[in-house]
Amino acid sequence: MDSNGVYYKFHFLDLIVEFGSAFSFEDPTQPRLAGEAGSSKGRSFPPLEGLREVKPGGSEIVVYPLNKPNLFMKYAYVHFAFLALSILNLNMSLNAQEITIQGIHYATHEAVSVVVENGKISKILPLSKKEGQNLPWIAPGLIDNQVNGYNGVSFAFGGSDLSEQDVIKASRAMWKNGVTTYLPTLTTNDNALLTKNLKILAKAKNRPELYGAIPGFHLEGPYISPIDGFRGAHPKQHVRKVDWEEFMGLYRASDKNILTVTLAPEIAGAMDFIQKCSTMGIVIALGHHNASKAQIDSAARLGAKICTHLGNGCANMINRHENPLWPQLANEGLAVSIICDGFHLREEEIQVFYAVKKSDKTILTSDITSFAGLPPGQYLNEDGHTIELLESGLLRYPEQNVLYGSATPINRGVVHIMNVTGCSLAEAIKMGSSNPAQLYKLNDRGALKPGKRADLILFRLGKDRLEILSTYLKGNLVYGAKI
Repeated sequence: MDSNGVYYKFHFLDLIVEFGSAFSFEDPTQPRLAGEAGSSKGRSFPPLEGLREVKPGGSEIVVYPLNKPNLFMKYAYVHFAFLALSILNLNMSLNAQEITIQGIHYATHEAVSVVVENGKISKILPLSKKEGQNLPWIAPGLIDNQVNGYNGVSFAFGGSDLSEQDVIKASRAMWKNGVTTYLPTLTTNDNALLTKNLKILAKAKNRPELYGAIPGFHLEGPYISPIDGFRGAHPKQHVRKVDWEEFMGLYRASDKNILTVTLAPEIAGAMDFIQKCSTMGIVIALGHHNASKAQIDSAARLGAKICTHLGNGCANMINRHENPLWPQLANEGLAVSIICDGFHLREEEIQVFYAVKKSDKTILTSDITSFAGLPPGQYLNEDGHTIELLESGLLRYPEQNVLYGSATPINRGVVHIMNVTGCSLAEAIKMGSSNPAQLYKLNDRGALKPGKRADLILFRLGKDRLEILSTYLKGNLVYGAKI
């Protein structure tokens, strides 16, 4: 009781357990019998002091003294506190709200109800056959480790005026393809542009509307082979030797978010670079190179983990014995990423790569560029060279007669590798989600298991791609409709 005779009783346990019961008190504006004790949930307290008034019938009541400003304000403060605590409790309740997403489990082929709480999968419950009728497939969202840009947005190409809004635009466009995690990839360019764009990406990755879809970045070059063919579409004037000080400047610009670097192991300084990056936990990938078996094996011993888009970034004419393909396939410590868009590799190439590396050592990647999502036609790149996007979806660089990245997201690659190799849907999703999550130590995603992020896709199996119906990030529906 305070000096004005108002009683407050706060029940903080009730705040946790039951909304609306943050505390209770007798409303002093409501008359009650004089001398009658107040109560709350069985707890009693002394009668309020106040003005007594006799009503017809002889009953004596207590009336709260509203003419006392100090007392009135204290009463108002109590109401305000109650309202604030109630809103806080409601917000906590909404955040903890469970949602369920139903589908046919991509690996078990059983109908399941995935329960999501606080952005994570809390449990997976079986459904009856009747409940599972006509449900779409459900799987963890796809993870793409090589995205140069999308839908007119470039992360690194020439004169780019990349903005945070551009990153959001590209991300949302990829959600339509079931890609819930990706590594923006910055290809060979001058130091100033790479530094500028890494800083922009570092800010954008933490935007709440992206739901953590960007865990880090892929630096593809500039430390690659300068030789035509092996260099691919990377601009020759920006290809350079390994420079550790330059790289550390780029690493700082990225706010230490460069997760992987693709380089040529045969260039000067590469081995020392590989060892230093591996010590820092940065995944080293071998790509756009013409390294020997000895150089490839040495790179693997020093920590290199994967070969970037194997079969591409390679000259059209190579020695049938001495070439970079065989030693990369033969080295059991190296995984491979492959572009399964129907253009970058022949079917028999994919079959051989898969037969050697199996699903355990294979990652599906897209290598999509800013030209992906645009209508067919001829375009000029940042250097004024013609790039051609065909009706079929093939993107080519006519001047060198090589491909110029891809225009096809990996939801197509998942189905293409199934069609070409005969692998199961579970194996294809493993290569398109679980394996990259494991490689980059993204232990919170890439699997349909309790405790993992609720990054989920609902889809139908189309003839040449996953037909995405709905995409969820941390349990939030970001594309499609709730099924």
